[in-house]
Amino acid sequence: MKRLPALLLAMVLVACGTRPQQPAAHPDWSYNSVVYEMNVRQYTPEGTLAAAARHLPRLRELGVDIVWLMPVYPIGVKERKGTLGSYYAISDYEAVNPEFGTLEDFDRFVADAHRLGLRVILDWVANHTSPDARWIEERPADWYVRDSQGNTIVQYDWTDIAKLDYGNADMRAAMAAAMRFWLDRGIDGFRCDMACEVPIDFWQQTLPALRKEYPGIYLLAEGEAPALHDGAFDASYAWELHHLLNDIAQGRKSAADLRAYVARDSAAMPREAFRLMFTSNHDENSWAGTEFERMGDAARVMALLTFTLPNGQPLVYTGQEMGFDHRFEFFEKDPVPAWEHNGFTDFYTALIRLRHENPALAAGERGGQAAYPLGERTPDGLMLFSRTAGGNEVRGGGRIRPAVRGLAPRVLHREGIHGRHPHRASRMAVAGLRTRQEIRVADMRRGCAETATGTPIAPDGNRQ
Repeated sequence: MKRLPALLLAMVLVACGTRPQQPAAHPDWSYNSVVYEMNVRQYTPEGTLAAAARHLPRLRELGVDIVWLMPVYPIGVKERKGTLGSYYAISDYEAVNPEFGTLEDFDRFVADAHRLGLRVILDWVANHTSPDARWIEERPADWYVRDSQGNTIVQYDWTDIAKLDYGNADMRAAMAAAMRFWLDRGIDGFRCDMACEVPIDFWQQTLPALRKEYPGIYLLAEGEAPALHDGAFDASYAWELHHLLNDIAQGRKSAADLRAYVARDSAAMPREAFRLMFTSNHDENSWAGTEFERMGDAARVMALLTFTLPNGQPLVYTGQEMGFDHRFEFFEKDPVPAWEHNGFTDFYTALIRLRHENPALAAGERGGQAAYPLGERTPDGLMLFSRTAGGNEVRGGGRIRPAVRGLAPRVLHREGIHGRHPHRASRMAVAGLRTRQEIRVADMRRGCAETATGTPIAPDGNRQ
């Protein structure tokens, strides 16, 4: 029988008093928060904001803190991909896609979320619009980058977009005004698409001004340049880590590579930077495959790492909370057939609770950094680390070792096997705050994807 690498993860949690409060570089509520990405088109058979709002109590019960709505704006018709088009080919920054409902439906969604204690952030696409956007029809030609023939240009082969020209001060002002339109409706911030493709000085000028007008907003950048945190964003994508976790699950990289990444990222990024960590998102799911295609059964262990590695802010994508192993169509209707509570739901609920209850797991400057008890003596195949903040300590470790294909995940502690449901490990870990019990999660891979995930910006023009 063919043997494949698997990651064995052990967690020990110890609490000894409370951590003194530090001055906040970010909203106080954001440090131990968990982000949930909602794909409205696919979330329900109706595919509307009103229908999605009915699921907010379920998300509150899951424990997430921030609901990130993929773009809700009208989609262009010119050069549209597929039947419904890309969420990221926006025709109007100050309206709601009729596919999803009305502005009033949006307002009710935000109000319902806030009543439940959830924050709502919008996906903001500042790099480009659709080629038939209102701005193209109503604004001067120099609001867009154009070729020698006067035609708007596309990036990669994203033929359904037109790139904006940030050399135009009026366009910049209009972009900031459009962001204010939604902040005035009560949202809690933005996830900024392709933030790395927009001149950094726009973010550094615009975002601090927005923070003064709307205190407490949270800002997430798709990009991982350290400069994005220089007076601009709270959080950035940990793309390199994501691809590394795929490689580890597929046996191409090792725990030594993970330790090297943690050190490299800590040295490169400001101490206060939040790093969004994930095993899936809308790009990866639709274009690179589900976490199970890329990571096999190791997906659970990799998810656990995204909740525990230094500086991380974890992300849960639509359907992950019930182990939905399906690539969503990007340009067509492809809804979740039914929502159910299962072992994956309990697994993510417990991970979120674990994060909420342990200050050492906070992102940014309030969380603990990685310490390695074995130092340079750590074997190549072992990831053994701890994080400490105040009196709270989280110890974790991982070992790459051969595993039998198809062996089911198990949850163990020092007294023996305690079932086959991964959520029990996290429940035991929470109990370990008092009991010091050692928790071991053995996650065996069923197999691995044939292709790598590639880069965050794909040259095929489909990932947006």
